[in-house]
Amino acid sequence: MKDKVFAEGFIISMRIGTLSDLHIDRNKWELEDGETTLSILSTLIKEKAVDVLLIAGDISNHYLESHAFLEKLAEESRIPVKFVPGNHDYWAKEHDITDSHEINDFFNKQSYSLVGKPYDIDDNWAVVGTPGWYDYGYADQDKYSEAQFEKKKYGFASWNDLHFVNWNQKDKDVSQAMLNQLYRDLHSVKDKKIILMTHVATHPEFVVPLPHRIYNYANAFLGAKGYEAVYNDFESIKYSIMGHVHFRKVVRESERTFISPCLGSSKHWTDKRLKNQLEKSLVTFDL
Repeated sequence: MKDKVFAEGFIISMRIGTLSDLHIDRNKWELEDGETTLSILSTLIKEKAVDVLLIAGDISNHYLESHAFLEKLAEESRIPVKFVPGNHDYWAKEHDITDSHEINDFFNKQSYSLVGKPYDIDDNWAVVGTPGWYDYGYADQDKYSEAQFEKKKYGFASWNDLHFVNWNQKDKDVSQAMLNQLYRDLHSVKDKKIILMTHVATHPEFVVPLPHRIYNYANAFLGAKGYEAVYNDFESIKYSIMGHVHFRKVVRESERTFISPCLGSSKHWTDKRLKNQLEKSLVTFDL
């Protein structure tokens, strides 16, 4: 892709749009007559002049619904849409595929997937992505043991992945396997500037500050502290996109920008109009 050159002589660089945690099947939002989630997002993409859209997971609780949404969005918006799954995209709540590896393999085969196939934006920039999986590293390690985190239960509550995601492996092993693949993909484009996209948090600013009565434990499932190493190993990572936490936040550190562009849960919105919330969530930047 090349810069867009207009008659006046101005050059506009590539514009990247980022978004996460749409939860299209569980959110309760307001639409105007004739509007759909797809039509609003497609229109917003055009209004913002987005050239490439990156979605950092959690489109829905059914992998086929997430897949269909991605396919239709790319068709309607007529731009490349790239995606890494979130934990909800792996849920087996409304279908019979109980091995999460099967769902992961399905996503990885799609053209929108970044796993094993970084996306070259141009000669200078590439997008690398992985869902990532939590490694318990952001929780209070002194207060809780690894065995307690593995139970995914806190008092009378439980982390819902316990019921709907089944890797047949320990979380930390899944996390490490995804990190290993991420390193291979990063090495393959190490000579370019990189936009990294994960679902889970990979920076301490994007989890709940401790101490916290609940998140001393629950932070275990928000991010992967072990993934922080990639920022030291690859200075070429200039942007890092992440979702999962339902924060809307941008943090800049030196020459690197961290973005959490979550639409999140409508139960936390005072304004239930989807168009307004998407406008607040969609974060764009120019390369």
